[in-house]
Amino acid sequence: MMQPWQLTAAAAADAIAAGSLTSEALVRACLDRIAEREAAVQAWAWLDPQAAIAEARRRDAEPPRGPLHGVPVGVKDIIDTGDMPTEYNSPLYPGHRPARDAACVSILRSAGMVVLGKVATVEFASLGRTAPTRNPLAPGHTPGGSSSGSGAAVGDGMAPLALGTQTGGSVIRPASFCGVFGMKPSYGLIGTEGIKVYAQSLDTIGYMARSAEDLTRLSLVLGVVEEMPEPAALAALRIGVCRTPHRTEAAPETHDAIDRAAGRLADAGATVEAVADPPAFDGLTEAQDRIMHWEGRGAYRAEYLAQPALLHPAFRDEVENAKGRTIPQINEAYDRMAVARIDFAAAFAGCDAWLTPAVVGEAPAGLESTGEALFNRMWTALHGPCITIPAHRGPNGLPVGVQIVSPRLSDVRLLAVAEAVSPVLAER
Repeated sequence: MMQPWQLTAAAAADAIAAGSLTSEALVRACLDRIAEREAAVQAWAWLDPQAAIAEARRRDAEPPRGPLHGVPVGVKDIIDTGDMPTEYNSPLYPGHRPARDAACVSILRSAGMVVLGKVATVEFASLGRTAPTRNPLAPGHTPGGSSSGSGAAVGDGMAPLALGTQTGGSVIRPASFCGVFGMKPSYGLIGTEGIKVYAQSLDTIGYMARSAEDLTRLSLVLGVVEEMPEPAALAALRIGVCRTPHRTEAAPETHDAIDRAAGRLADAGATVEAVADPPAFDGLTEAQDRIMHWEGRGAYRAEYLAQPALLHPAFRDEVENAKGRTIPQINEAYDRMAVARIDFAAAFAGCDAWLTPAVVGEAPAGLESTGEALFNRMWTALHGPCITIPAHRGPNGLPVGVQIVSPRLSDVRLLAVAEAVSPVLAER
């Protein structure tokens, strides 16, 4: 018999609404799973079990407020919570207590969800210290980052949902490495008030889940979509296969994942065809990297001036522009990203989604690196939605996700596509 902690968020919410499960029972089951597994996985930066149970009881005592009422969620520890610390995995902020919830956390609570605790992150979700978190499927391997705890908590059954953030690949990559679904919505649809921003023109709040339907429901809660998408007929879909300018750097298991996904979709009746990289994609990853680090100069200036001795050298390099980026280079990078968004939308016309690599390969061994965001940066720069689906296993038996993408503000359609293709592609 399936235990409550094994349910998808959608199934759990439906059971709570039907009266066959309580929020308290679900939260207790998640807390029991955490007690069993946390020593090995180390996904959590802060937990207060009694506070979580009390919040669940309050949800059980009131009528449903939203499509995920009573469902617990982990929150990345760069996102402010007024009732628990937000330390950013930084020695500069031990015990830091924000005055109030970040906007996205306030929205979750208003919709009747339970904030279970804070999940671990790379320092400031960017550089510096990595999280202590381990891949729940292979403790000697990274869970990815910077949303390390988010991916690991959902991947190990500790929480059905978790918030993360993405500046380069910090939602899609850990979701792929931990074998779960992940979504980076279109830039700007979820307000970043109350998070530690790294790059203002790139940072996007995203989330991990156990199913495509979970992503849709959380998108509805957070205002990414205004209503549930119309179901998409799999046989009517047109899917472009884009291996990107970095295709030669993908490991064999990533090529296998794309080939397998494309074949399964074609067998199910979808129209699947290779698409050429728009010319503006050349140099787009480098442009994203340049802008990310340039905008990081302002992100850490306050800490640089107030407590330079405690600031990791990587952040000092950002503020001091150690790589010597110039104004002409930055202007060129901004312009390249703007042109690429237009070219992508034109090249995409007539498609429902593009299928593309999510990761270079399986999660690397060791915890020193969170993996390379090579197949994420350009899509983040394009500001459109990205969804990863756990679709394959590599030579070590570890997950290898595939990614579907579309132009900015097409989130409703991409979620419908994800729900249509997931029964054919997903492995859990």
